[in-house]
Amino acid sequence: DVQLQASGGGLVQAGGSLRLSCAASGITSDDYVIGWLRQAPGKEREGVACIGLIDNSTYYVDSVKGRFTISGDNAKNTVYLQMNSLKPEDTAVYYCNAAGLNSIYWGQGTLVTVSS
Repeated sequence: DVQLQASGGGLVQAGGSLRLSCAASGITSDDYVIGWLRQAPGKEREGVACIGLIDNSTYYVDSVKGRFTISGDNAKNTVYLQMNSLKPEDTAVYYCNAAGLNSIYWGQGTLVTVSS
């Protein structure tokens, strides 16, 4: 089975940076998209960014474009989310997932808190 381990959350002041990591195991093909989603208190979960393993194509939600960067390190089986210029509205629990052709796997969340 695919397992995902998210880490890197924490408390940061507005304007600061954090890097989230999603360490994956059990992925045996490139037909996966690894995504970061977040859920703020009282809000629905939303997609933030994703990367396709087959071609490294990326997608970002408009609210994070120019501030967040998603990247992958195949040697470490890890996908990163570099978050710069953080805003209080980025405060949320961040989750990574791996979406294949027939299944989706989720890691546990990591809390990001941005203070104003």
